[in-house]
Amino acid sequence: MTAPPLPALLLGLAGLLPFLWGALTTLSPSLHLWGAQTLGPRFVGPYVQLFYGAVILSFMSGVLWGFATRTTGSRAAAGYALSVIPALWAFFFTGGGPTSAATYLAAGFAGLLLLDWQFARWGLAPDWWMPLRTGLTAIVLLCLAPVIF
Repeated sequence: MTAPPLPALLLGLAGLLPFLWGALTTLSPSLHLWGAQTLGPRFVGPYVQLFYGAVILSFMSGVLWGFATRTTGSRAAAGYALSVIPALWAFFFTGGGPTSAATYLAAGFAGLLLLDWQFARWGLAPDWWMPLRTGLTAIVLLCLAPVIF
């Protein structure tokens, strides 16, 4: 197993910023108020996490689709079919109130990690993929916890 390339690591970490900001503004009423007044109410608390999380699940569907292109036959067909699950999950399950949407979003990210594992097991993802995805997913789930609980 190798370390992820620096650009992948840095961009992955940067991708956590909306989740971290959402968690901070959920836990701090004064920061929430400042953020809502400065950035708008859509960019604080669970709202930024839920919107951005749905976007990221859809983005990750595209990543998995790209992995599926690295194979052929029935494995490719399975890969393509599996790759659309995160985007469909985000579309169908992140619509309710903040608590239920965050719960479903967390389940979507946990499920995505299982899909990542399967694609890595098939040898379609780079060897650094799972360490990167495991760390990023753990932080996303921790950031969603204040909204869920």
